[in-house]
Amino acid sequence: MGGGHHQNPEAKPHVDQDTAAIIKANIPHAFRDTCAHLLIPLNKCRRETWWNPNKCGHYRHVYEECQYNAYLQRCEAKVQENLVLAERASEEEN
Repeated sequence: MGGGHHQNPEAKPHVDQDTAAIIKANIPHAFRDTCAHLLIPLNKCRRETWWNPNKCGHYRHVYEECQYNAYLQRCEAKVQENLVLAERASEEEN
C-alpha cells in the first residue's frame, strides 16, 4: 500500500553546479540541469563498463531519482505560482 520510499540525500537537485567540471566531462547542454552533478559519475561508470546494462545501477538510480525530485520541485513551484496569481486576480476583482 504505497509509502516506504525513503528520501535519498544523494539525489538532491543542486541549483549551483560546478560548471567547470560539467564542461570538462563533456555533458551536453540539454543535460546541464540541476542533476548534472550526478551525470558525471554515471557517464564515467558507463564508459568504464562499456555501457553494460547490468552495471552502474546505483548511479543511474540516484540520477533518475534526482530528475524526479527536480520534477516535483518544478510542480510545487508552479502550484505556488498559480496560488499567487489567483490571489492577485481575486484582489483585482474587489
